[in-house]
Amino acid sequence: MSRQSDIYQRVRQNPKFNELVTRRGRLGALLSFIVLGSYYAFVMLVAFSPDTLRIPLHEGGMLTIGVPMGAALIIGSWLLTGYYVSKANKEFDRISHELVKEVS
Repeated sequence: MSRQSDIYQRVRQNPKFNELVTRRGRLGALLSFIVLGSYYAFVMLVAFSPDTLRIPLHEGGMLTIGVPMGAALIIGSWLLTGYYVSKANKEFDRISHELVKEVS
């Protein structure tokens, strides 16, 4: 067995590796569900209640409620992506570095 495959074996057997994979997977799944659920709800609103999105923001205005709702979806997706990156750079990287120190 080569040194490299031995290191891979020790990484996979380390409990911190399982913790890292589990936590990262759960957070990714949760944030994906939030984003996809929001977009799906917006599309369903467009499909089944388009009049709701035609409501003007103020009396006599041309801008409807659908525009800020769509913009909020896009900005919310960016913010959730930023949250994931922040979490990955702090917490997940810390666990990765601890794991590398333990198996090296």
